[in-house]
Amino acid sequence: MTVPKYDPILPGAVLGVLGSGQLGRMFALAARQMGYRVHTLSPDADSPTGQVADREYVAEYSDMDAIRTFASGVSVVTFEFENVPSETVEAIDRIVPARPGDNTLHVAQNRLREKLFLRAQGIPHAPFKPVASFAELDAAVAEIGVPSILKTAGFGYDGKGQFKLRSADDSDAAWTEVGMQSSVLEQFVPFDFEISVVGARGVDGACALYPPIVNAHHNHILDLSVSPSLRLNQNQAAMAGDIARQIMDALDLVGVLCVEFFVARNGDLLVNEIAPRPHNSGHLTIEASVTSQFEQQVRAICGLPLGDTRFVAPYAAMANILGDLWPQDGMPDWAAGYAVPGSKWHLYGKKDPREGRKMGHITAVGTSEENVLAVVRQARAACVREQTTETW
Repeated sequence: MTVPKYDPILPGAVLGVLGSGQLGRMFALAARQMGYRVHTLSPDADSPTGQVADREYVAEYSDMDAIRTFASGVSVVTFEFENVPSETVEAIDRIVPARPGDNTLHVAQNRLREKLFLRAQGIPHAPFKPVASFAELDAAVAEIGVPSILKTAGFGYDGKGQFKLRSADDSDAAWTEVGMQSSVLEQFVPFDFEISVVGARGVDGACALYPPIVNAHHNHILDLSVSPSLRLNQNQAAMAGDIARQIMDALDLVGVLCVEFFVARNGDLLVNEIAPRPHNSGHLTIEASVTSQFEQQVRAICGLPLGDTRFVAPYAAMANILGDLWPQDGMPDWAAGYAVPGSKWHLYGKKDPREGRKMGHITAVGTSEENVLAVVRQARAACVREQTTETW
C-alpha cells in the first residue's frame, strides 16, 4: 500500500481540540511546550482545557456554524473523547484534517460496532450478543448464559450504562437500567486483572507503543496504574502490543489509542474496550517516558516523527484523585500531599468536586513496583482526612 505524503504541521501553527476536559488540558500543555497554539471547543466555559488554551470556543458540538468557525482557525483538529456526532467530524474534515477520522470514531463510540470490528479482525474478546428488545435480551441470556453484563451500545464510560446479570431473573431490571435501548450482552469474564496498552500511529503508518500498564479499579473507575508489573509475563506483554498495533492499523488510526484488556485466569488476553485518544492509565507517561502520550498525540496529528516511548526510570505508577477525597467543607491538604518525596501532582482546574469525578492524578517513578505504588498511595492519603479503600 502506498502511503500518501502529507506536509507536516510545524510549530507556530494552531491546533484544535474538540472537548475541554483534562485530556484536552494535558494535550494543550504539551502542544504549547512544543511551540504550537491551541484552540478548544466545548459547551463549557472556563474549562480545564480552556484555562490553558489560547482560545476557548463555547458551543454545542451540534452547532455547525460554530464548528466551521472553529475549524477555519486551526490547521488540524483532534479529539479528547470519542462521542462526537459524525456530522461534526465531516464538517471539520471539509475544512482541515480531523484526526483520528470519522471511521475510527464511528467504531469506538458504539460498543456493538466495536465488538463487531474486533470479531471481524479476529481479535480475542468475550462472547457477546446484540440486544435491541427485551425479547432479544431473553434470547441472548439463554445463549450467553449468566453471569453476564448488559451494556448500552453507546455513550458509556467508567461503568456507566451497565448492569450485571447474576441470573436470568435479572433481565427485567437490566433492561430497565440500560433505558430499554440498543445494548450488548457480554459474557462475564472471570479475570485476574486488567491491563491497557497505549500506542500511537502517524500519518505514515508508523506505530509506537508504550509498555503495558496494569490497572486496578474502584467502583468501576480507574484507581491505580503501574508499569511494568511482575503480574504480566513477557509473552502476554508482547501479545498485547501486537494486538494494539493490529487494531491501530485496521482502523487506519492517526493519533493515540488505548486498548483495554482483561487478563483471564488461564492467562489469555481478551480485549475489553478501545479508546482512540490518550487514556487515564497513560498519564504516568508524562513523567515516566521520554515522550508522553500527549506529546505523542501532537506529533501524530501534525505528521511529525513519533517520539521515543522508553521509560526514563525502571517503574512508574499513577493514582487518580477523585472528588470523593474533598472534605465536606474546605480543600484537601495539598501541602501535606506535596510534601511526600517523589510525588508529582497534576490537578485539572475543575471547580466542582463531585463523587467519582476525576479531579487530578499523582505519579511517581522509581526503582521498584512496590516503591512507586507506595509513593502515590502515601501522597494521596496525606492530603485527605480519611483514607480511601485501596484496591491493589
